[in-house]
Amino acid sequence: MKMTSAAFIGCGLINILSIPHVIAAPGLTIEERLNQLELRLQKAESRATTAEQKNEQLQAQIQHSEQQAQQAQKTTQDLEKRTKHIEKVTPDDNGYFELHGYARSGMMTTQNARHAQGGPYLTPAGQTGGAVGRLGNEPDTYVEVYLEKKQRLENGATTRFMTMIADQQKSYNDWTADSSTLNVSQAFAEIASLPSFTGMFKDTTLWAGKRVDRDNFEIPWLDSKMIALNGTGGGIYDIKWSDDIHSNFSFIGRSFGDVDIVNNDVQNYILTANNYVGPVQLYVSGMKAKDNDERQIPNGIKVFNAADQGYTTLLGYKTESFYGLTKGESRSAISWGQGLGAEVKNIGTDPALLSDAKTLRLASYGIVNIAKDWDFAPSVLAQQSSDRYVKNDDYRWFTLNGRLMQNITENFVLGYEASWQYMDLDPNGYLDYQKVHGNFYKLTFAPTFRADNISPFFSRPELRFFATWMNWDKSLDNYSSHDTLGQKDFTAGGEWSFGIQMETFF
Repeated sequence: MKMTSAAFIGCGLINILSIPHVIAAPGLTIEERLNQLELRLQKAESRATTAEQKNEQLQAQIQHSEQQAQQAQKTTQDLEKRTKHIEKVTPDDNGYFELHGYARSGMMTTQNARHAQGGPYLTPAGQTGGAVGRLGNEPDTYVEVYLEKKQRLENGATTRFMTMIADQQKSYNDWTADSSTLNVSQAFAEIASLPSFTGMFKDTTLWAGKRVDRDNFEIPWLDSKMIALNGTGGGIYDIKWSDDIHSNFSFIGRSFGDVDIVNNDVQNYILTANNYVGPVQLYVSGMKAKDNDERQIPNGIKVFNAADQGYTTLLGYKTESFYGLTKGESRSAISWGQGLGAEVKNIGTDPALLSDAKTLRLASYGIVNIAKDWDFAPSVLAQQSSDRYVKNDDYRWFTLNGRLMQNITENFVLGYEASWQYMDLDPNGYLDYQKVHGNFYKLTFAPTFRADNISPFFSRPELRFFATWMNWDKSLDNYSSHDTLGQKDFTAGGEWSFGIQMETFF
């Protein structure tokens, strides 16, 4: 009798697998034995599938536990950060000291091994605030050191005392007392969180002394404030009209000239309201300097037609996006001033302004990531001022600046900066300045080392090597023989400078 192919294969499987309880089963046909074997294989596969499912569930549980552990670690870290922030804002009962500061120091030389001319305000437009890019353009040493003492009292109130010591000079020597400009530029005290203050005054801060205003920002790449309100007096911060609206008020004074000279102690008193409505800033300062037109400068020359009052206004906008186009940040402001307020950046500092002096100023900068490892920060600064120092004078200038950072590694970047400034200046005979117009250009390449890539533009300290090329229209050399472009051996035609600089803040 011939055996079917299925039976033949079944016998082979039985022999190969050697399953005793199947072979030993009496009275079963081969087909029955194969059916039992198939049933047992199905059960084995079912048990394997169940085991695999349990294993996947166990892995999912392990992964979930790891995620919970990571989340717990992140929560702990966030809590530690918040705790440190709270401790910094609300010091303990015993109080503590803080040390903060800013410093830069660098050496610049020309291709002919001469001391290089430089500075953000080196052009003729710099006389009225026309800054150009500062990267690879600072041959000075400048230091600010802040010492602060903070304390929280038992009733919940906080106190703060801060003093700032600053110095600036261009000497490269180690002992420089003869050329030092060391001075105490701030010394003030604050009290805040007063328990008796409620309602809109609940979170206010009172201050008095000599200080730089707290909330006004600058264009870092140009070293130019949008508003610089500095003086001695007092004020109140953070009056909250609603969750999105708050105001700061101050009343400060400034002195004109050498106050030790008889009849020359003219003082400018400035009342300011600085209001914030969400991202919008509304600023206004009114000022008065009685008898400023009777002031005498140290050489005995009397000042004629100088303003004795004025005002400055500003409309600003800041956002955590690059002009609403993409992720990043941007700051913009437009300001207007009349009379003593026609100096719209350094408020109330220029006593030579006429009553009819008028100034319009635009300032804006942004920060954006344009590609992987490439960050860009453009800025614009422009101003028009007329009847400023003499009747019918006119000062117009426009600065366009861009700084580009290329991240090579976490600790090494390449910095690039380009500046262009156009100026059309007509002093109308003031101090023998000449009427000029023309262009100024600056290009800088700066390989830079830093400890960590915390921020594309604000990681500090930075140690830089740089090469800078500057050029300008020849007509600008004629503005004055006493300004930077009028210096001997520093004239139009292209100037190279090279240097090393450190910059830090903390």
